[in-house]
Amino acid sequence: MSNATRSTGGPARGGAESAWASGGTTFAGVLLLLEGIFGIIAGIAALVENDVYTRIGRYVFKFNLTTWGWIHLILGIVVAVVGWGILSGAAWARGLGVGIAALVIVLQFIWLPYHPVWALVSIAIAVFVIWALCTDRGRTSAS
Repeated sequence: MSNATRSTGGPARGGAESAWASGGTTFAGVLLLLEGIFGIIAGIAALVENDVYTRIGRYVFKFNLTTWGWIHLILGIVVAVVGWGILSGAAWARGLGVGIAALVIVLQFIWLPYHPVWALVSIAIAVFVIWALCTDRGRTSAS
């Protein structure tokens, strides 16, 4: 077998890229799991104590902190479960991970005035997660 083909018979293109994407997928699972845990903590903090987050003036997407607490708590649980699914290699978790990460981007953008630094970090993490899950072609549902 020549160097131009892999053991599977396909072209050898993207070998290093595939390793990066595969490692990125594992890292994306870890990041989703951690972001979910932090979302759960943020949700509990907003539900228990109304003075944890900054009160803002006039804002188009203004919700009370109890509503934001429930949003963060429920989304945090879902994100953590999807992150665990990605780490476990579940076929459903990769596609759902892209959708959940996109939802995280939208909700963190709306949450931006309440906690700007964490919202920007969370958006960056979600963008990486989407990239990692969309570029890893090495894993299939059968593997």
